[in-house]
Amino acid sequence: MATTKLKGNDVQLAGNEVNVGDEAPKVKVVGADLNEIEVGGAKDKVQLLVAVPSLDTPVCAAETRKFNEQAAAIEGVEVTVISMDLPFAAKRFCTTEGIENVQTGSDYRNKDFANAYGLLIAEGPLAGLNARAIFVVGKDGKIAYKELVPEITAEPDYDKALEAAKEAASK
Repeated sequence: MATTKLKGNDVQLAGNEVNVGDEAPKVKVVGADLNEIEVGGAKDKVQLLVAVPSLDTPVCAAETRKFNEQAAAIEGVEVTVISMDLPFAAKRFCTTEGIENVQTGSDYRNKDFANAYGLLIAEGPLAGLNARAIFVVGKDGKIAYKELVPEITAEPDYDKALEAAKEAASK
C-alpha cells in the first residue's frame, strides 16, 4: 500500500496502485452537470488527470487555477480535476473562479477513481478523500506520467506534469 504525508505524518493510501506504463483504469466520475465523465483508458486525446482532496482548500484551488491557465494551451490535452467534492460545489467553484478550460469530476458516489488509482486516503483527518496526484494518460490508454505528491499540503511539480502532457500529445 502506498503512502503520502499530511503535515509530515505518514498517511496510508487504499486502492490499486498504478504506475507509469500501466493501463489507466477506466472509471466514471460525476461532472458539474451531474452527467458521468469517463476517465482513463484509450481516447483520441491525452488525459491530464489531476487528483485533489477538495477544491475548497487554498492549495487545491491554486492548483486548479494553474492547470486551467497552462494546460488548456496544450493542443490535444483534456484536463480533469477530480475530487470528492459534490458536483454542485465544483460547479460553484468553477463559476466563482472563472475556470473554463478544465472539467471537474466528482468521485463522491463510489470512490471508483480513488480506489482504481490507489489514491484513497485511508486514515487520519482526510480519510475518504483523494491524495494529491497527477496522471498523464496517453492516447493509447497507458499512464505516461505519475506524480503522487509526497506532502498532501504541497503543490505538484507543474512543469514536469505539463511537459509530460505536451510530450504525450505530440505522439
